[in-house]
Amino acid sequence: MGAESALYEKYSAKVYYLALRESKSHHDAEDVRAETFLRVIQAVRGNQVRSAEALPAFILGVTRNVLRELYARRKQAGDDISTEAVHLLTASHEHIFLDREVQLAIEKTIQRLKSRERTILHMCFYEELSTEEIARQMSIAPERVRLVKSRALKRFRELHDRMKMRKVF
Repeated sequence: MGAESALYEKYSAKVYYLALRESKSHHDAEDVRAETFLRVIQAVRGNQVRSAEALPAFILGVTRNVLRELYARRKQAGDDISTEAVHLLTASHEHIFLDREVQLAIEKTIQRLKSRERTILHMCFYEELSTEEIARQMSIAPERVRLVKSRALKRFRELHDRMKMRKVF
């Protein structure tokens, strides 16, 4: 139970302020924070998080999903959802969750990937495009996108692990 309290203590304010910035409502921000940590703790208890290093990105992803669900419910109820609110959800907020040292390590690792690998990973994870959309934009087969993405992620992990061992950051 102490680990869950520490987890909440470390990320609670970050989740709250991200939700507040997106929803512009203290009430909604509280709801998003509560739902986010309910899901995160369930995932941690169910061993669904790969590693402690993956936890910040996992929490960010859960927060964004909870916010998307909030906007979807509002839209379904007939509330007017601004395009600004939808745009904010697609913006990257990883900097809120990552220590500066971790950010630098990721940036250095990404710089060492091939240009095509960087492009595909960027389109996949930052622009959140589907494999088919990436294939269309790059004029390559979807199978090729999947292959390059898979290899790029494997290479990223290997490079990152090697850099951590040598403490290059």
